[in-house]
Amino acid sequence: MASPGPWANEYTPQGTAGRFFDDYVNWQRIQQFSDVAISGDVPKVALQLMGTSTARLFHEHVLVKEAETKEVTPWHHDDPYYGIDGMDNVSIWVPLDPIPDSVALRFIAGSHKWNKRFIPKRFKDQTAYVESAHDFVHLPTVEELDAFDVITTPVQLGDAVAFHYRTLHAAPGTAGTGVQLRRAVSFRYVGDDAVFATRPWKTSPPLEGSGLQPGDALDDPRFPIVASR
Repeated sequence: MASPGPWANEYTPQGTAGRFFDDYVNWQRIQQFSDVAISGDVPKVALQLMGTSTARLFHEHVLVKEAETKEVTPWHHDDPYYGIDGMDNVSIWVPLDPIPDSVALRFIAGSHKWNKRFIPKRFKDQTAYVESAHDFVHLPTVEELDAFDVITTPVQLGDAVAFHYRTLHAAPGTAGTGVQLRRAVSFRYVGDDAVFATRPWKTSPPLEGSGLQPGDALDDPRFPIVASR
């Protein structure tokens, strides 16, 4: 946070309480991220969970909410934000603070199997990226989503939460909870069937202009193979 990268975001308006910050794709300049993402046990776990012959690091993503942050993480799934296609993937979300139920991630069980892809929303104001897009639909309302089988995942240091890029998830702010700091790093991996793809919006991380064509394998030094069998 003291030295953010080019894609860092501040979601809390200036002059208001709290802070919601995120940043990603810094593993090449921050050794601690590289150590965990490439050399530690996390990529081995990713390989096992995906059940593929290889695991590539897609990127890491830091998410921080300080005390009295009103901004929430809206319901979404990660897949539409990314410039890749494929069902072999996993995010391994590692907390850096104990995270109680009041501010924990919420997931809709089984939503990665809905065979639906939802138009992404901006975290800053929760507006949709576009009005319509081929092969994508708008999310149900918050009330409709809350009626599904929602799983809450409080965690302690040493825990991790693993989920598919198409799993719908959300998280509250910290305002009124007494939580002083909620920090996590999500390490994201892809498996054998991952290919480059385009979206009707700018992807995150932005892969446009990389020389990759839709359908190309992610055979690129930015996405190193970190585990195999």
